[in-house]
Amino acid sequence: MSGNMEPNSNDELYPIAVLIDELKHDDVILRLNAIHRLSTIALALGPERTRDELIPFLDESVEDEDEVLTALSEELGSFVEYVGGPEYGHVLLSPLENLAAIEEPLVREKAVESLNKICEELSQEQVEQHFIPLVVRLSKADWFTSKVSATGLYNVPYSRATAPVQEGLRQQFGALVHDDTPMVRRQSATNLAKFVKAMPATVVIEEMIPLFRHLAGDDQDSVRLLTVEILIAIAEVVPKEQQSSHGILLTALRSLFEDKSWRVRYMVADRFEKIAKAVDEEVVSRDLVPAFVKLLKDTEAEVRSAIAGQIPGFCTLLDRETLLQDVMPSIEALVNDQSQHVRAALGTQISGLAPILGKDETILHLLPMFLNMLKDEFPDVRLNIISKLESVNKVIGIERLSESLLPAIVQLAEDKQWRVRLAIIEYVPLLASQLGVKFFDEQLSGLCMSWLGDTVFSIREASTQNLKKLTEVFGVNWAKDAIVPKVIAMGNHPNYLYRMTTCFAISTLAPVLSLPVIEDAILPMVEVLVSDDIPNIRFNVAKSYSVLIDVLKRLPENGTISSLEKEGKTLKGCPQGLELIHDKILPNLEKLQQDDDVDVRYFATTAAQGFEDEMQS
Repeated sequence: MSGNMEPNSNDELYPIAVLIDELKHDDVILRLNAIHRLSTIALALGPERTRDELIPFLDESVEDEDEVLTALSEELGSFVEYVGGPEYGHVLLSPLENLAAIEEPLVREKAVESLNKICEELSQEQVEQHFIPLVVRLSKADWFTSKVSATGLYNVPYSRATAPVQEGLRQQFGALVHDDTPMVRRQSATNLAKFVKAMPATVVIEEMIPLFRHLAGDDQDSVRLLTVEILIAIAEVVPKEQQSSHGILLTALRSLFEDKSWRVRYMVADRFEKIAKAVDEEVVSRDLVPAFVKLLKDTEAEVRSAIAGQIPGFCTLLDRETLLQDVMPSIEALVNDQSQHVRAALGTQISGLAPILGKDETILHLLPMFLNMLKDEFPDVRLNIISKLESVNKVIGIERLSESLLPAIVQLAEDKQWRVRLAIIEYVPLLASQLGVKFFDEQLSGLCMSWLGDTVFSIREASTQNLKKLTEVFGVNWAKDAIVPKVIAMGNHPNYLYRMTTCFAISTLAPVLSLPVIEDAILPMVEVLVSDDIPNIRFNVAKSYSVLIDVLKRLPENGTISSLEKEGKTLKGCPQGLELIHDKILPNLEKLQQDDDVDVRYFATTAAQGFEDEMQS
């Protein structure tokens, strides 16, 4: 670094000189911190000294730890303003060109990102005089790392260049596609998809399809699998009416479907819907339908899982006859697939066929599949089916669905896998709202209450939320008769977990209960639990009292907080609620404040003090 940047006690730039010293320091952490403060150095130096002194210094500093070089690569992308604006932006290219040749992939990746970012701010003249020569130098370098970086630098300058320069860029990119090194060809394949989108269809047809075909025939499957995105990009650029006339493109497409490498077929399967939407209807019916069926029967489970994820999206593009006759038999066969992961993937997607098939065909084809999969030994299969039933319900109606699936759902409610039980709990309020109160009381009420005593806390917690949602569906009067007595009965259960769940249930239900229910049923039950032998019960009683105070001070004489909030009404409360707080809650909180257990005293004090502070304010 030049002498005028060395520390000097009389120099107002002394702190900057310190930062410069940090950039040279042996300690990696100090150098890294200095890189993150480069903008501070540049602001103090000013644009001219930054261009003349700081940037050349950084250009010589590429022999460093990868972590430092990564930070430098990223930092320089936002440095145009510090060198004097876009007209001087090209001075940043030299250090980034060196960084783009570094062996560490992350350093190169950040350097390429920064170069493209700077290129967008340069003028056309700067792009052609400075940026494109940089791209060509990297493309022709001896070492593969420079070439790999070069493949990511064509897209941005291409749209800024003149036609003759664009032609040269295409030819140079073609050389990278034909490079001897697989790593260069891989990165060329990755970036060709982006490059294609910057060109008109005629150029794509004449020059890019041959490059695509070359990569699609590469002896490395790691290269071939990347050509799927190129295929999609080409199909999106070339008008659909012209696609069938280009046999080379369709030949390559067919070869990808039948590739000997499962990784290539997996990539095709994973992008199948995108491919189908990019090509014309003739290609879909002639080529993609047979390919889809073949992939559903692929020898590799990973491929079958991937194509199962494409079922609803692809099937929306097919006519009803093709779907039912050519595709559905293969989809139905996946229900008994030997791989549990394939069956699980099918479970997440199969319900999406209901709106496509319509009511009659859903009953005929999908319901038997659902019933079969709900008996699957693998819990994720059952879980995925349950969580996606809503779309089926919309098509065939809840009566038919419950008639066919309710026995299986009831059986799953006792499943040994708690996540399956949880999925059932979350589905019950929707089911209940459509089945009606009578059906629910007869078929599902006992089931819902049994979850309150589940051995898994998450199930007990979800079941209390479930009761709240059911109260919102069926109303307070129903809850008073159907839920509250059972919750109160649990408060007297010898097992402390049941009594604990009573506290949770009270706190959760309070906003959807009316004043009379709280006064006549809830408060007497909580008062009993104040003297419970278990400290955990007592401090949860204090927590419940805190919730009840909040509800009662706002609760009107008629209605519930939850219902009035939904109607957008103001909650002013009533004197009776405050009277209950003073008469029934505060005396018990005072008792709990004298408890032997520190946690009980804390929560009781918090609840009481919160109310008193609010009343005083």
